Amino acid sequence: MSFDRHLAEIARENPHWTIWRSDAGRWWATRHHPLSVGQREAGCAMTIDADDPDGLREQLQDQERRENPEVPREQGRSGLEGGPAGLPEQERGPDELPEQGQAGPDP
Repeated sequence: MSFDRHLAEIARENPHWTIWRSDAGRWWATRHHPLSVGQREAGCAMTIDADDPDGLREQLQDQERRENPEVPREQGRSGLEGGPAGLPEQERGPDELPEQGQAGPDP
């Protein structure tokens, strides 16, 4: 797969990050918004990098786990499984409410 395809795929899986590949060939991701105090305390980073696309995915998944320790490894914004239901409530869209039986906003 070409690096452009990897780039587009990783960007689609991680909409809260800007993804790019440097001229030196390193893969980078920077958050769209500043870190909260809680994210900083959890060890989250504003910008991460890796040698290759798989390494960047691993770094992004690590950031997801730090940000949402209760979300299992395969869920959340990483685009693997779980999808929007793995998002914190304030980041869900109106059509992404939890399934019945799960906690959600009061009507």
